Amino acid sequence: MSISHQGIGMTSLRTRERMIKRLAEQGITNKRVLEVMRDTPRHIFMDEALSSRAYEDTALPIGYNQTISQPYIVARMTEELLDSARNLKKVLEIGTGCGYQAAILAQLVGHVYSVERILSLQKKAKLHIGELAFRNISYLHGDGHLGWSNYAPFDGILVSAAPAEIPVMLLKQLSIGGVMVIPTGSSGMQVLQKIIRTPSGYEKENLEAVTFVPFLSGTE
Repeated sequence: MSISHQGIGMTSLRTRERMIKRLAEQGITNKRVLEVMRDTPRHIFMDEALSSRAYEDTALPIGYNQTISQPYIVARMTEELLDSARNLKKVLEIGTGCGYQAAILAQLVGHVYSVERILSLQKKAKLHIGELAFRNISYLHGDGHLGWSNYAPFDGILVSAAPAEIPVMLLKQLSIGGVMVIPTGSSGMQVLQKIIRTPSGYEKENLEAVTFVPFLSGTE
């Protein structure tokens, strides 16, 4: 790992260890998730001016009215995905954002298919992820409501923005036994949901109250 990835001061390994201890205290128990989040340099996914805050438990702006989710939410969504699905060969991510969540998933699943509606944001994410040399992430500039049908069905789907209702196309692209983790609801009334597709339909479970940016249609 390069010096810039190792970090110094508030981006150092010691600071990351404090983040991992805090995540464990908040109820994250999956050791693989904790190890990957400790070893992944979150500070390279945001502007240098904010890098000293990278390991705080808070969402931070990444431009284009978007945010990087707080570490707890990234860990919780990733853990739910891993603990609920038997075999995660293909995972669809809706909302590439800065690329941090995709980088976490890439170390835990077979292949990540990441969709982002804001092209400039996705280009930045590719640069960030390129620094870490992951080769199992594919990118699509497109409307997240449509998913990525060319590679469906997916063993897991993780959504990083909150629609009022779960997009039907995403439900259809989930494999039998597959798991979707998605926030839903309007501002101030959002809940994180886990959906498992069964041979006869979908099982839904509410996990906890959350705050995400809205799930928007179209591209830019």
